[in-house]
Amino acid sequence: MPHVTLYALEEELTGHEPRLIEHLTDAVVSVYGEWSRSAVDVRLIGIPTGRWARGGVAVSAAAPSVTFGMREEVFARDDAARVVAQLVTAFTDAVTAVFGDACRDEVLVELIGQPTSRSGLGGKVIG
Repeated sequence: MPHVTLYALEEELTGHEPRLIEHLTDAVVSVYGEWSRSAVDVRLIGIPTGRWARGGVAVSAAAPSVTFGMREEVFARDDAARVVAQLVTAFTDAVTAVFGDACRDEVLVELIGQPTSRSGLGGKVIG
């Protein structure tokens, strides 16, 4: 199950939830195909003002960031570079479709590979 987590300042996130869920899900589907839609898990995390800092100073504005958790094996595939580029582009486009193109250069996308053997579901290690 692909996991998408978007972090944004709370006041900027509020009211955009339905569109973000739609666009982030569509980003995954654009790379993996329609079959993946029902498996995409989206989490939107709003960070209160004063709790996002850069350089030791709280910021009043910050571009959203996206973390995408997936199986580590994806990075070993022959087409890994293409998949990574497509995901980074698709998630950046999804964020800017909702928050505007002005934040494009600041949107951070992190692709996190998780070994299947280090994950669990329902109290059991996935293997």
